[in-house]
Parts: sequence; structure tokens; C-alpha cells
Amino acid sequence: MIKSSLPPIISKQVLEDGVEWQLRIDAELPYFNGHFPEQAVLPGVTQLDWAVQLGAAEFGYRPEVQTLEVLKFQQLILPGSQVRLKISLNRAKHKLTFAYYQDDQRYGSGRICLAPLQSNQEAC
Repeated sequence: MIKSSLPPIISKQVLEDGVEWQLRIDAELPYFNGHFPEQAVLPGVTQLDWAVQLGAAEFGYRPEVQTLEVLKFQQLILPGSQVRLKISLNRAKHKLTFAYYQDDQRYGSGRICLAPLQSNQEAC
């Protein structure tokens, strides 16, 4: 997994079923360079990496993907956007579910299985 630096975090809210961050997607982020010349778009691999980094840190896992079960990109995230990233955890299965959205606009979502923090813990 690449290690993308995180975007500016506007807010973080702990919810009953997970955690939600409000992210500012500045036009100056390096991930927009050359992706694409006609219209800059936040790469899907960057979105996945941010979800892995934030989810692993929040829930106590290594930021290593064991299995990528579901990944869907519905709309493009453009420079200057603000988006919400919600991540929930199924601890018994080491699975994170994440979704990028703002109001009724869904940008992308997925379900991944992360490596447990302790090597003696059962993996996916």
C-alpha cells in the first residue's frame, strides 16, 4: 500500500457505528498532478489509502490490506471539494467498511480486511 499523506481534516466525529471525518480536498494536493490533464481527479488508490490509514489508526490495526473485498467508485472527487469519510469496523472479522460522501452524493465505498496488530491474532 502506498503511504499518501492525509488531506486536511476539518472535523472528526465518533458515531455509534463508526467514525466520520470531514476532509478538505485542496487543489494543491500532489495526487492531482497529471491525474488527469483535462480535469484533475482524486485517484481511487489515494482514496483507498486514506481509508486504510485512518481506519487502521482509529481501530488499532496495522495499515496493511489482507483482502480487498469490495471497491466501488460512483462519482469523481474534484479539487476544492469537501467530503465525509465514514468508517465502521467488524472487529470479529477485522473488516473495515468505508464510504466517501457529501450530503446525498456518494463518491466511493469499499470493504477491506486489515492485518491484525498482533501477529498472534487470527487474520482474515
